[in-house]
Amino acid sequence: MRASVWVRAGFWLMLAAVPLCALPGAHAQAAFGPDLSRPGKEHTLPDRLPDKPTVPPALTIPSEPLGFSAPGPIYLGQRWSLASLDFLDEDHLLFTFRVPGLIHREAGSNAESEEHQIRALVLLLPAGTVQAEGLWTVHDHARYLWMLRDGHFLLRDRDGITQGNAMLELKPLLQFPGPLLWLELDPTQQFLVTNSLEPAASATKPAEASSADTAAADADGPQPVGPSDVVVRILRRDSGQVMLVSRARSTVHLPINAEGYLEGLRANSGHWMLNLNYFGGGSKVLGRVESTCSPTFDFVSQQEVLATGCVPAGAGKLVAMSTDGHRLWDGLTTNNTIWPLVITAADGSRLAREALAVTHPVNPYSPLSQEDVKGQLVLVFDAANGKMELATSASPALDAGGNVALSPSGRRVAVLNAGAIQVFDLPAPAPVAGAAPEPQAH
Repeated sequence: MRASVWVRAGFWLMLAAVPLCALPGAHAQAAFGPDLSRPGKEHTLPDRLPDKPTVPPALTIPSEPLGFSAPGPIYLGQRWSLASLDFLDEDHLLFTFRVPGLIHREAGSNAESEEHQIRALVLLLPAGTVQAEGLWTVHDHARYLWMLRDGHFLLRDRDGITQGNAMLELKPLLQFPGPLLWLELDPTQQFLVTNSLEPAASATKPAEASSADTAAADADGPQPVGPSDVVVRILRRDSGQVMLVSRARSTVHLPINAEGYLEGLRANSGHWMLNLNYFGGGSKVLGRVESTCSPTFDFVSQQEVLATGCVPAGAGKLVAMSTDGHRLWDGLTTNNTIWPLVITAADGSRLAREALAVTHPVNPYSPLSQEDVKGQLVLVFDAANGKMELATSASPALDAGGNVALSPSGRRVAVLNAGAIQVFDLPAPAPVAGAAPEPQAH
């Protein structure tokens, strides 16, 4: 396969000729690992919106004076990314949100109808003083912002990624041969997983670069199979080196840590094997998970994985496990919450789960209407043992997320709720037993 990725900031993208041959959903060919389907420290998660947060907020910042206005109910169900709330550090919040209304277009502009503006504000806690502000133009409604550990962030738009800092200064980082649909980071943030829509093999070479500091790198590899134009890459964030590459028929969620990537392999009826494929070659079975649906997997930290599956009654099931095969805790959800999203602290100590609370289970015979959505429920857990530290509502309900943030230490939680940003102070999280230090970037 001839593949080209353009890189700004002066480094080359080196394409490794190693395809991602086995993506989630393949059949298991290895022996069973530890059985993680047996009950452990099981928690039943609440599905009712609390009248008030279970922990009172330590501080509250009104959102209307910042220029934020709640989006109308017409957006509910479209899964548009309308806001993003993130901690730059323990005392600074980055609050970004869609600016409603028309925007200026230059004469002759052919910009897409999805073009809109995002207002960005850096807020100093506890007063909520604005430290920096900016206005960004983006061209679709998917997630656009990912926070980095060092007070920087990644901004995705069209075919490129820019990197920003606490002063909202942006510099180009990566540019791709086609629209960038999605990106993810591993817990150590050494690696990126990108999904981009690119031309077919006969036309993968991009057009002439308009910037003098843009470089292109090509490498030969296996020819792509089938009509798909979605290219999935794992690449090093610091150098741009591509570790693995493959083509897929749609966007792929590929959970990775600093050692490799996960795949869920169907073992037999109702059982899935969780396999860790190492970047350096070889693989290891972490365990088995029981689920009536195809489960999804997310790294909470370098050493912990959260599996989200289903029980026969149709409700959801969470299983937290360590990468050495030990089951840490599990939880059951009801089928009266839908579209769950997981947010993790940078150090992996805590995770938050938000989901829409609805009046009835949603299925093909009982579809969802706007009147069926009661609100958005936010639950915060210790990653080590699943202990719930906070339950609260988030409003307005944003079904694509972006309204909940965990500080790097997991000690603070910010929630957009009731016309304000509510910030909660929590006790120190429980340590994950046997957790090893995360590897340092080389």
